[in-house]
Amino acid sequence: MNCMDALAKQIRESILRISHHSGHGHIPTCFSVVEMLCAVYKSIRHDPKNPGWKERDIFILSKGHAALGLYCTLAHFGYFPVEDVYAFGAFGSRFGCHADRFKVPGVELSTGSLGHGIGVALGMALGFKLSGSERRVYVMVGDGESNEGTVWESLMVAANRSLNNLTVLLDNNGSQSRCLPIDDPQAKLSAFGLDVVSVDGHNITAISRALEHSNSKPRAIIANTTKGAGCATLVRDMFAWHRRSPNAAELETLLGELNAAAV
Repeated sequence: MNCMDALAKQIRESILRISHHSGHGHIPTCFSVVEMLCAVYKSIRHDPKNPGWKERDIFILSKGHAALGLYCTLAHFGYFPVEDVYAFGAFGSRFGCHADRFKVPGVELSTGSLGHGIGVALGMALGFKLSGSERRVYVMVGDGESNEGTVWESLMVAANRSLNNLTVLLDNNGSQSRCLPIDDPQAKLSAFGLDVVSVDGHNITAISRALEHSNSKPRAIIANTTKGAGCATLVRDMFAWHRRSPNAAELETLLGELNAAAV
């Protein structure tokens, strides 16, 4: 990846430190979505001081196992103090390993069962369209999650209803490379009737431009990302780190790699 954005670095550092403190977290998949989350929250209509604002746009993290990445992003955008997220995964904490919309400000949907978030996003976008609202819906899905049939069923309905107020961000991070990868996602998404653009998923400017959408079709943004981006150790051993948290020595190594990548 190119020189890392300062905010993206801060979010990644928070992810590492909180994962180490808590013993929880899917660090590589959280790292792959950081720039997308930054671009979304820099672009959409939202108010951290009033999370329930009636005219806000909606963002749904359908790949719910990246919850720590979402929490840290929301914290850095002012929804709550970063220090609060250190309770991640603890007994009784509102910051569960999968986000709960009833507990965390800014979380629009409780997700975790893959393939469900996009269907809810579709329903919201259709509801806004029918009511004449200008509100938009953004949903992030993973490449592994895209093996779920509900993803493609939702896309068919979105295209059929011309829901140009719906944007789907596909985290194309290669996590399914050992099982059932989605080959040529641009061709497949186009065939389902979406307006498709492919971008460097670690370039906030490129993602932000792709979020600007005035076509009559729903938009799909294929964000080509690297699982663990920002830390060479995570990139090299992404499967080994799928559900691991760093010990003290590993944390220092990862922080050093992160600092080096941000230069």
